[in-house]
Amino acid sequence: MHTGNNIIIEAHRTDIFAVVSDLARWPERLPHYRYVRLIGKDGQRDVLAMSAVRGRIPVSWTAAYEADRDAMELRFEHLTKWTKGMTVVWTLTPTRDATRVEIAHHLKFRVPLLAWLAEPIIGGFIGAIATRTLDEFKKFVESGSRDAARRDA
Repeated sequence: MHTGNNIIIEAHRTDIFAVVSDLARWPERLPHYRYVRLIGKDGQRDVLAMSAVRGRIPVSWTAAYEADRDAMELRFEHLTKWTKGMTVVWTLTPTRDATRVEIAHHLKFRVPLLAWLAEPIIGGFIGAIATRTLDEFKKFVESGSRDAARRDA
């Protein structure tokens, strides 16, 4: 399964990166996120317990996370539950007047006989949450809240 969601945000990519890479503040900036908690380390990567809702349905997972400031990427590897083994990469690409923010998900479901059923269901949940995440970050950044975020950092 390969899915991708993207959005254009009218801001410089370094400003966007500062906001989206601050995972501890996702729950206050993203109304559909219930929590993001640091629970450990995996080498250089943070291990996080994360939870969001799709509609009224809560979902949670554990992921290893790293931010690459040079590449302007966020990288996640899901470590538990139905999405175990999924990789997620956020890329921030400058355009002429804005930044294209893309979230790409890659999952090879670990039970091949059930992949035909599981991957479309998982993909639907992921797509809905990723779309809302991008929409909410766009609203946050373009509202001028990034200036407040920069002062808070």
